[in-house]
Amino acid sequence: MGISRPALLTTAVTAGALLLSPLPATAQPGQPGQPGQAAARPHPVRENGAPGSAATASGGPVAAPATGTVAQDAVGVAPDEERGYPRRTVVTAPPENPADKAIKLGLTPYHSLAPRLNALQKLGDRVSVEVTGRSAGGHDLYLVTVTAPESSGQAREQRRMRDLIENSPAAAAKDGRIASSYKTPVFINNNIHGNEWEGTDAALELVEELATANDARTRDLLATNRVYLNITANPDGRVAGTRANSQGFDLNRDFITGSQPESRAIRQITVDKQPVVMLDLHGYVNGTLIEPTTPPHGENYEYDLFLKNSYANALGMEKAVNDLGYTAAEDGVEPPVIPFRDQREGWDDWPPIFTPQYAAFQGAVAAHTVEIPLRVNNNDYDTLPVAELRRRSAINADIAGAAMRATLGHALANRTSLIADQIETFRRGAAGEAQRPVSEETVPGVPGIGPEDVYTTDFPRAYVIPAGEAQRSATAAARLVDHLVANDVRVRRASAGFELAGRAYPAGSYVVDMHQPKRGLANVILDEGRDISADVSTMYDISGWSLGLLWGASVDTVDEGREEGGALRVPSRPVVAAAPTGSVPAGQGPLLLRLDDPKELTALNALLAQGVSVQRAADGSAIVPASARQRAAVLAERYGVVFTATEEKGTAALHRTRVAAAVTPGERTALAELGFEVLPVSTATLNAGFDWSAADVLYVSSGLQYGGLTPAARTALDGFLADGGGVVALGSAGAAFNTAAGLLDARPVAGNADANGVVRVTNAGGPVTGGAPAHSFVYSPRWFTDLGAGVRVDQSYGAGNPLVSGHWRAKKEGGGGPSDAAGEASVVSGTSAKGSPVVLFGTEPLFRDHPKGLFAQLGRALLLGAAG
Repeated sequence: MGISRPALLTTAVTAGALLLSPLPATAQPGQPGQPGQAAARPHPVRENGAPGSAATASGGPVAAPATGTVAQDAVGVAPDEERGYPRRTVVTAPPENPADKAIKLGLTPYHSLAPRLNALQKLGDRVSVEVTGRSAGGHDLYLVTVTAPESSGQAREQRRMRDLIENSPAAAAKDGRIASSYKTPVFINNNIHGNEWEGTDAALELVEELATANDARTRDLLATNRVYLNITANPDGRVAGTRANSQGFDLNRDFITGSQPESRAIRQITVDKQPVVMLDLHGYVNGTLIEPTTPPHGENYEYDLFLKNSYANALGMEKAVNDLGYTAAEDGVEPPVIPFRDQREGWDDWPPIFTPQYAAFQGAVAAHTVEIPLRVNNNDYDTLPVAELRRRSAINADIAGAAMRATLGHALANRTSLIADQIETFRRGAAGEAQRPVSEETVPGVPGIGPEDVYTTDFPRAYVIPAGEAQRSATAAARLVDHLVANDVRVRRASAGFELAGRAYPAGSYVVDMHQPKRGLANVILDEGRDISADVSTMYDISGWSLGLLWGASVDTVDEGREEGGALRVPSRPVVAAAPTGSVPAGQGPLLLRLDDPKELTALNALLAQGVSVQRAADGSAIVPASARQRAAVLAERYGVVFTATEEKGTAALHRTRVAAAVTPGERTALAELGFEVLPVSTATLNAGFDWSAADVLYVSSGLQYGGLTPAARTALDGFLADGGGVVALGSAGAAFNTAAGLLDARPVAGNADANGVVRVTNAGGPVTGGAPAHSFVYSPRWFTDLGAGVRVDQSYGAGNPLVSGHWRAKKEGGGGPSDAAGEASVVSGTSAKGSPVVLFGTEPLFRDHPKGLFAQLGRALLLGAAG
């Protein structure tokens, strides 16, 4: 214990025994089988034969292996899922980087991973390495599989059984081959926060151990399990010593948005491998924190199955950590904490944005965040002696490894029941059965279950994403469908008109039958969610996220027939991606492009970048001249946007908008998605001298304080404003900037800073909120009162309690709750005393690149600001 790990494996190591407590063998290695009887995951052609795929439309496919990465046995063989193991890949090492932050800790720098993985593959026939994509910063993402060798026939049989478990769970429950021979998939995810390093090193040591140990129990483990290890989920952050990736995103908040390539790669791993057990290694909480969590628990889980298995595995990990012998007195290591058992609230599994919680919706019946104990990042990294940092890192890696080994031991000892519970999870979904509330009777052996742990939902019979006039945005509907499919939710497209629950729908409408194995994931995406403000006093992160309300599409909930069995009577076929939506009408006249969807803003900005003279319509839409019809047709196909014929005359010219942006990473990404030219600014940037002639509008939400500007910087900014330069301001930083700069006459009122969620709003229409949805998103909400003359209310919070889903209480001292915001202005605009157009937001329309249906409000505001 306490020794440093080698940074690079250069020679074969001595074989050793896997450190698991003695357990009986439970199954024999699988034998070659016949091609399966079960239907594999459906792979129908794209609607109308159009190019593209669901993955592309939902944020891009998982990237191909990097140039120079060679799969030695990939030529002339079956697709990946039909190839046997090992699947040796020679991965190319990047140049040595002496600035890699892991080096100081005595841990493995990123540039050493490829050589070490190549060496590990040479130790025998158990280790396979694959490149699952590239990070936002261009680093390869490595997935290691450790298992006993499989022929291609055995691999096909494993795939058959995996597909049977998901697609025909009732049959899978009776399949003797699954009970005897299915290899339990265990997924270990490491280093998703870049400055929480040690999981990577523990994983490397575990792979080396599994590759070389020759005892009977290790052989049994690998004969009955496939162990998948994502070596570093965030190589950008690992190298830089940052929590986020190179785009500034916290990847462990990107489920269920999937905005980043790293999180999409993890998503694809969970879809393809269908793990039964999952670990996510983090730091730093002392003592070691091991989930399951406190309430509230996600209402869409089969939580009785999840809690039973997660709690049992947590006890095993706790014992393994304690058995290492570290103490608070000698090592600074406190005893482990299991939040479900040891805490009342504050560490919940409510939102699906965290990796283990997302994995539960892909079939994991035990999934855990594990927080190793001793802090080595942030200020400690900069101030502690190197020897102390390395002592702590070695202990952390030791503890991470103990959690991994205990989990493998649990998977080996309980493989039959774990697989059975995954099958049961999918079976309940496919059958449309009610959830089982947790209790001491339904989850025997887990102490302390009370009514505070009971969170269930009544799943609807179906969701319909209508076509035709009932659909507010065909572009948004297609994006939502593609996102559902990318998450392995089953969607069908109606081939003829049909009726459900007394409502008629045209052909082309999409139906999500909630009698499907992954109904929990379908519901987590499409349902409006729940107001849980009364349930707990605090939440760990966001509490509302509904894509059904926030992504811009019309989504109908069908409750009728929920209690009935059988399939829905809808003539339809499964889809792998949405049908094309872009169009330009026949004719010779000008065109109207509504700016209600981010893709429409992207198309507009593409036209402006090409020098097309576009006019603003009275409602904020764009009028494209007839001379640009051919260009419009190209963009309609590329972005799936709809141009319509118009005789309307424009009110003002639109111009290419250059945005000086003091914003969060999520907002910066969204602005790029909208096609704006972004010039990052901050207080320091302006104080260093900024050429305001390069910008058309200033957007402030973070990192810019008017009072912190030097006299010269303030004079330059005031000159920009006096020349008509616009301002869009959001959140506390934006409100403070507006007040300090003396712009719009409006008093900002701060709601509870802990509040977040989906809210009802009333839109006034016009250039900012014309065509906007009836819902928005808030995070530390604000509203505006005492409005001066000429200040326009573009949007207001709904009456009564505007919160639809999330957590929003009044402040402890009173006030700041949703009832105080009811009816108040959430978005206002006007012309400042300095002559500049200003728009103020109390909502969060670009939050973490998530609420796609709200993006256009911000884009319209920027266009309005640039018009000055």
